[in-house]
Amino acid sequence: MSSWVKASIVSEYFPKYCVIIVSKHKPKCLRYIDLFAGPGKYEDGKPSTPLMIAQKCYQNENLRDSVRFIFNDMKYRDQLEANFLKEFPKGSFRHIPFFADRVVGENDKVDKFLEKNTHEGKYNEYPSLLFIDPFGYKGIRTKVLAEFLKNWGNEIFIFLNTKRIHAALENNKFESLMMELFPTSYNVIKQDRKYKSTVAERLQLIIDNLGREFQKILPGTVYYTAFKFQEEDIDTTSHFIVHLTKSSRGFDLIKTIYNDFANVGTVFDGVNTYTFDVKQFNNPGIELFDMKEQNIDNLKNKLYQAYTGKTLSAYDLFEEHQITGKYCRSHYAQALRKLCSENKLQATFTDNKNHSVSVLISKDCILKFA
Repeated sequence: MSSWVKASIVSEYFPKYCVIIVSKHKPKCLRYIDLFAGPGKYEDGKPSTPLMIAQKCYQNENLRDSVRFIFNDMKYRDQLEANFLKEFPKGSFRHIPFFADRVVGENDKVDKFLEKNTHEGKYNEYPSLLFIDPFGYKGIRTKVLAEFLKNWGNEIFIFLNTKRIHAALENNKFESLMMELFPTSYNVIKQDRKYKSTVAERLQLIIDNLGREFQKILPGTVYYTAFKFQEEDIDTTSHFIVHLTKSSRGFDLIKTIYNDFANVGTVFDGVNTYTFDVKQFNNPGIELFDMKEQNIDNLKNKLYQAYTGKTLSAYDLFEEHQITGKYCRSHYAQALRKLCSENKLQATFTDNKNHSVSVLISKDCILKFA
């Protein structure tokens, strides 16, 4: 189930990512790159990420004509190609899919491909979403990935086994691999983790330092957001999927998708994030406290404190404030509606339409804070 959620997050994101890109510039080609693609199907025969994304794109005529798939897997290349072509015979997509069996982390051609500047003049003509899902962490070279992210429109998903990273940071035998993952902060993270009292705090330290690596290496703003997967049999974290983008729109979109797939109420307190727990999925229980509602209340209070006495559109408020944290679009709508119900905010629509709710994230919804 966790593997399906991971694949669903990426496959839900990519078509919407393409829409965002094309709204800014129509490139020669939109690319989906998967460096550890696997065979394309799970053991039970259900499609995994490559086939799920291909299915999403095949259903859309524009994406059929504009997307190119670049798949790599050193072990399952032939099996993946066979599974892909069985579902999508030659000619299904205008751009011919590419299948390779390179060893990521040991093949210079892979690094050079990722580091290549794909701009032609002002625009990136090959904006790409990269998904890297290694078995653990080997093959993740942060400096190489940062060069990839430098190109306009490029974004990254990294699936991390934080338990293995956590153990490797305690073993000098893995120092070279950890230096590739944390090229500027390896010594800092080894030191700082000593002062974290819980496993959750130490794992979040790993995520934050990885995100900050990209922020240090690249000019401008880099947004990173993580989604947490709990173990299937014990109450600990197994993996994270981390999304990296330079686009505030991409940051907005991924938080909405994370929120759709999260099934555990967590308060965004600097340690917790969007979370999926298969145990909760199989045996849904009643939570003693409504953590999702707590997030709404926390955001509500932050917004009131930041905007007291101000007048602006709900859209402008959202655009300005959402880049500061993990709250998604629906969190903002609910928080603002609560402020309306508490008479701390007056909302007026300028589109002369009847609305069933007090606030929409829209330029036509004008907010006047008390």
